[in-house]
Amino acid sequence: MTIERSGSTQRMSKIVKHNGTVYLCGQTAGEAEWDIAEQTQRCLDKIDALLEEAGSDRNHILSTTIYVRDMKDFAAMNAVWDAWVAEGEKPARACVEARMARPEILVEFTVIAAEKA
Repeated sequence: MTIERSGSTQRMSKIVKHNGTVYLCGQTAGEAEWDIAEQTQRCLDKIDALLEEAGSDRNHILSTTIYVRDMKDFAAMNAVWDAWVAEGEKPARACVEARMARPEILVEFTVIAAEKA
């Protein structure tokens, strides 16, 4: 079985597909003036676009890991997340507090999804 990679850089690929499963690299949207809600929405918009490019969509997400810089932002992030994920299509999910690569990044998402049939 082949492994397909797209959007590759020196260190990573934006999308990796193998055996009907789509893996997305971590998605961030860190601009200093954006709050957690804005960053969350922009990350989810990027995820939508990458999943479409990979032949999937948000209703085929199997698992998501969410990293937040500060758990004080948990409720605001969840408000955006809850509006984005359809009822009955909730993936497995973990959310942890983490130090980010840059101080302006408040949230990061990693996603594993199934390809659409």
